[in-house]
Amino acid sequence: MNNTMDNTYKMPFTEQAWKEAQMQADQITLIVVHADWCPTCRAQNKVINAYFQDNPHSKIKQLIIDFDTQKEWVTYFKAPRQSTLLLYKGDQQLWFSVAETRRNKIFQALSSAESGM
Repeated sequence: MNNTMDNTYKMPFTEQAWKEAQMQADQITLIVVHADWCPTCRAQNKVINAYFQDNPHSKIKQLIIDFDTQKEWVTYFKAPRQSTLLLYKGDQQLWFSVAETRRNKIFQALSSAESGM
């Protein structure tokens, strides 16, 4: 599986995609506040991609907020900086993390959300 933005689980953040995810009570959504120039973001991306490669049937939708161009959404999600990860089920926030790159922590958050916590 390639790691490009055309993967079905990974897409650029749009207000429409977010609203659709919120309206589905069982939809798990990972919001990733990302900057291309950020080394921590690149490390997170590798871990997140590994999760989806290890879990090809995952139903988690990943929405990528561009830290540099989507400031209104950075503010909306109260992301203190790039490399912020937020996990939602419907409109309920399950997890919030800044600069987390440890595989076990990210995998645990994602797998816990999928198994119903």
